[in-house]
Amino acid sequence: MRHLNSMDSDFSADFSALLQGRSNDERSVAEPVRAILSDVKERGDVAVCEYTERFDRLALTPEALRIDAETIKAEAARVPAELMDALKVAARRIEAFHEAQKPTDLDFTDSENVRLGMRWTALDAVGLYVPGGKAAYPSSVLMNALPARVAGVKRLAMCVPTPDGVLNPLVLAAAQLCGVEEIYRIGGAQAVGAMAYGTQSIAPVDRIVGPGNAFVAEAKRQVFGQVGIDSIAGPSEVVVVADGQNDPRLAAVDLLAQAEHDEQAQAILITTDAVFGDAVIAAVAKELETLPRAAIASRSWDDHGAVIVVRDLDEAAELVNRLAPEHLEVLLDEPRGFSAQVRHAGAIFLGRYCPEAVGDYVGGPNHVLPTSRTARFASGLSVFDFIKRTTMIETNADGLGRIGPAGVALAHAEGLDAHALSLSLRLK
Repeated sequence: MRHLNSMDSDFSADFSALLQGRSNDERSVAEPVRAILSDVKERGDVAVCEYTERFDRLALTPEALRIDAETIKAEAARVPAELMDALKVAARRIEAFHEAQKPTDLDFTDSENVRLGMRWTALDAVGLYVPGGKAAYPSSVLMNALPARVAGVKRLAMCVPTPDGVLNPLVLAAAQLCGVEEIYRIGGAQAVGAMAYGTQSIAPVDRIVGPGNAFVAEAKRQVFGQVGIDSIAGPSEVVVVADGQNDPRLAAVDLLAQAEHDEQAQAILITTDAVFGDAVIAAVAKELETLPRAAIASRSWDDHGAVIVVRDLDEAAELVNRLAPEHLEVLLDEPRGFSAQVRHAGAIFLGRYCPEAVGDYVGGPNHVLPTSRTARFASGLSVFDFIKRTTMIETNADGLGRIGPAGVALAHAEGLDAHALSLSLRLK
């Protein structure tokens, strides 16, 4: 891991190297993904079944792609009551937060007697991709499905890989809780292709959301335009800003909570206290001795982790804005004042008792967030990803008479004579 100090003469170069030092995947997957998508588009169910057998070691017929209602119910029933209660707490909070996001329509008449409006309508169909590789994430089901439901999406189709045919009861329970009944036991680029283009058994959707591996991310990139997508998700990341008044172990565990996601994940501590920074480094090493996912977390910390010592909190805020992290923890007595200086972060967690893990499960705001510095221009998943705007204009002869001549002049200036005529004829 990198140990940087903003007072060192070579800090600027070292920090720039930190910004540029992480790649999502060294392999190019564009060509194999393109081949898979083309095959699925051409052969539909047959291609999907062949790729599922190859990659997930699961032989399926087209009739068996969809998980039937009885199986979903039986698998969900295997979830212990206390875990179902936890899912329900998370679902209640996520649904309530996204319900509060719903926008209102616009309808007003302006000073020139032209009626203007804007209305919001939900998408017809959304595809949910749920990972099934290194770990299964029922929380991702809640975070993707509930905003769509709140937005008013009528059809939700979910794809979740089931390697070797093993179903995850908690994932299916989460889907059931969200009212998702259309679930397919497929994953990878072939699942993205099936949702985008449709097959004999799977109707196409309008937007695909949800995280996945490099093949899934590349597939979403390539089908964009055919369907909408949420984002091209990269490895997870967190920046923890802390002073010396924190427990080093708590900061260390918060860093490792991101590092354990993936070898490419990134965890960075920014602190005004060099002694505290050293204590956190020691605490990370100690936790790695017993952490169940130590192999993954250790690789992430060694390759991409960093501790940065800064002069003051103003400098810390400047660095945070350059990093534009997916998650930002502010472990300070007055976190709101600091966060007011932050322009670029996917989600901010304020105070010493609000670790990022709260947001992963039971906070309420969405945990699908912009990664790889895209928080500079992007936002986390929300109700707005599942609705679209339609604007409206209504006017009469009086209103057109007031604004039409300017439109005629602009149409002539652009050389679009039919445009000008469609206005001028009405003005006469």
